Amino acid sequence: MRRVMIIDESRCVGCEACVLACKNENDVPAGMYRDWVTQEARGTFPELSLSIRSERCNHCQDAPCVTNCPTGASHYRGDGTVQINRALCTGCRACIAACPYGARFVHPDGYVDKCTLCAHRLDRGQGTACEEVCPTRAIAVGDADDPTSEVARRMRRASLYVLQPEAATRPNVAYVR
Repeated sequence: MRRVMIIDESRCVGCEACVLACKNENDVPAGMYRDWVTQEARGTFPELSLSIRSERCNHCQDAPCVTNCPTGASHYRGDGTVQINRALCTGCRACIAACPYGARFVHPDGYVDKCTLCAHRLDRGQGTACEEVCPTRAIAVGDADDPTSEVARRMRRASLYVLQPEAATRPNVAYVR
């Protein structure tokens, strides 16, 4: 099993329902975020385009946060997601410095936090909070190794791109333009 998230930015309207659902589901402190929405303008006037997308931890297959964590708190889970064992985290910030996506923050309780891809919900057979609340169904999470899954279908149908491919992290979050 390899859990992935596919985000269709042509469907994203920038409503930030995903951000609010994540904050609520995971009790994220005020002023901190596990996911966020970005807007990026491309081209030159009058040939401009605007992309809107939800971003978060990319749950990389070659995650520098895992490699650089001195305590083993940052680790891979059996489904391919990157998780943090809060009991092992010293809050040293080595993983924050290593992450090319700016996806981690220090929780007021002293440990580093980030998107967990709602592992607790997925373990119960539910979707992620962000996926379930998205009004345009721009977000899909599932098993890339299951050819019948929604994410596998989206991966076959669309040309995907990842953020910062030059980082060579092999992200498990991909985007459709």
